[in-house]
Order: sequence, then structure tokens, then C-alpha cells
Amino acid sequence: MAGKSQFYAIVGSDEGRVKEEALRLHRELTGGNDDGFTHETIDGTADNSEGAFQICRNVVEALNTLPFFGGEKVVWLKSATFLIDDVTGRSERTLSGVESLKDCLAAGLGPGVVFLLSATGIDKRRAFWKFLQKNAEVKSYDKIDTTRDGWEEEVALLVQGRARDLGLKFEPEAMELFVMLAGEATRQIGSELEKLDLYLGTERRTVELDDVRRMVPMSRAGVIFEVGRALQNGDAARAIELIDQQLQQGESAIAVMRASVIPTVRNLFMAKVVSETGVSTRNYKAFAAELDRLPEIQRAWLPQKKAGGVNAYPLFLSMSAAAAFEMRGLRKVMESALRADQALVTTGLDHRLVLHRLIAEVTAARKKRKVASR
Repeated sequence: MAGKSQFYAIVGSDEGRVKEEALRLHRELTGGNDDGFTHETIDGTADNSEGAFQICRNVVEALNTLPFFGGEKVVWLKSATFLIDDVTGRSERTLSGVESLKDCLAAGLGPGVVFLLSATGIDKRRAFWKFLQKNAEVKSYDKIDTTRDGWEEEVALLVQGRARDLGLKFEPEAMELFVMLAGEATRQIGSELEKLDLYLGTERRTVELDDVRRMVPMSRAGVIFEVGRALQNGDAARAIELIDQQLQQGESAIAVMRASVIPTVRNLFMAKVVSETGVSTRNYKAFAAELDRLPEIQRAWLPQKKAGGVNAYPLFLSMSAAAAFEMRGLRKVMESALRADQALVTTGLDHRLVLHRLIAEVTAARKKRKVASR
């Protein structure tokens, strides 16, 4: 049994995680023995305010009804949809139903009766949420905010944990691409990991780059990531192929430039500068810690997280690729990117040609590997 509380609430914008955790807790609370008589599960999907009112009424009735065979009873209001700030949630009829549920809970439940609420959205300005915060065991699972710098690191940690549960390990490049393709939703991450698990079978448990490319659908973010990787590796043909695909699908050249090419060039340049400070790259944690210990004057111009501190993740990913470029070459590439961006915005030059020329300049700046003499 999970604790001694009679009220539990699992909420958050990450629908997959909320449903997963609510089901896990329900099984723990019921001991996995839900015969349909002892416990009650009430679907919280409401089409309108009257439906929301009736759902609340059914929950109150269930909470006030003692277990038929005695013992403990769990009432689960599952996937409630009417607690958010929308037309249904703001309706007086809905608010009346929610208020009656709050009053029932505040009055106290009978011995052995437990209330479990799960919802992927809840208006945190209302009295019901404040009541839950004060009286229930609340767990919140929100999606990782991909508009914030450093989100890739958070997703990678989540993927590592879930992969470990399946006995999977990722090669670094495979992890980077998987994060960009699967995104931040745990349901999607779980689905793609299960596909990789089945694909690899029992003999091979390490996920490689080609496995991710083969099994995980290519999203816009994934294309952007792949363009950047091709540039870092000096693979002009691959970068041009991906860019042309995006242009043919209606993506603007300026969007491609500013979402992929410019960030890649900027990160290579910054990583090159950082590498010359002697910062360790043996692992990410050591790298991030050493960046934070740099003098303020050396850290101030590096990409920053909104919450504060250097956004080390993209720089860490660029460190090995930056070693294949000379500082002089990267400076020229930065200037070329600026001129290309200006050309896309202010001139009538063929956008495809502008991008192709820039790709050629970036990849040409990469030092050629020396061929060992025989």
C-alpha cells in the first residue's frame, strides 16, 4: 500500500507518464485485485458541463458507499478532462460538481476508502487544486519544455533511464539522434524504445546510429539535427540532400538556415574556443562543471540557460567535431553564414543556390584526414 493517505492526485501535461503512473499507483493501492466489485473506476472524460457534473456526482456516491465486502475501497476518477480552464471547466454546472466533490473529500472519507484522481490538465488557480495541494499526495508529471535551452539533456536522462529498464544501451551518436526524433513525450519515447527493443532482439543490446535511423520516424527536428551532423562530419552531399528535401516540402530556406546551419556553425566555433581553454571532455558532467568554473568573462558570451548557467549540452556534442576544424576556418565560416543569411533576406538570389554554396564552404573548412602511407 502506498503510504497512509486517503487522497492521491497524479496530474501533468505529459499524458503518457500520467496514465502510466496512475495505473501503477492504482495497482499498488488495490494490490492488483480489482474484481469490479470492491473498487470503482470512473471515467473522467466529459463531453460537456452536464457530463462533468454527473461524473462528480458519481464519484461522490462511490466515495460515500462503503465496500460491499468490507475492507478497503479505491475510487479512481480516471483521466478527468473537466478540471482545466476551458468552456466546460469554467461552466457553473461543472464548478458546482467539482465543489461538491471537494466538500465530500473535506468532510472526510469512511475508513478504508481511498480517492485517486488522474488528470492531464488542471486549473491551478481554482480552490479544488489548492485543496488537493494541502490535503492529497500530489505527483506532477509535465512534459519537458523544448523551448528552454538544455531540454535535450533532460530528455536524454529520461531516455537513459527507460532504456536501462529494457536492458538497452545507446551509442552517443545514436542517443543524440534518438532525442531529436522521439521528442519530449514519454509515451512516444516509450513506444520508440519498445520498437528498438524488439528490433535488436536478445543478442544485441546496444543501439547504434543506423538502428535509430532505420526504426525511428524522421521528424522536422530530426532533419534539422541530421543536417547539422552532416555539416560537422564534412558530408556535403548528405546535408544538401536533406536541405533539398525540406525545400521541396515547402520549408523556407531562411528557416533551414536559422534552425540548423547557423546553430551548427555557432556551436562549432564556440566549442573550438572552449577547447582551447583546456576544458575536459571525458564526460558530460565533468565538462559542464568545468564550464561553470570558468571566469565570468569567459562564460558570459557562451549560450545560457533561461534558468541560469551555461547551456553546455550543445557545446559538448560539438566538441569532437570542432577538433576537425581550425579556428581560422571557423571564423571564415561564421562570416560566410552571416553573408548567406543576409543574402536570403535582402536579395533575390536563388535560395537553394545560396544554401548549397554555404554548405560547400562549411564542409570544405573541415580538415581532411591524412591517409596513412603504406
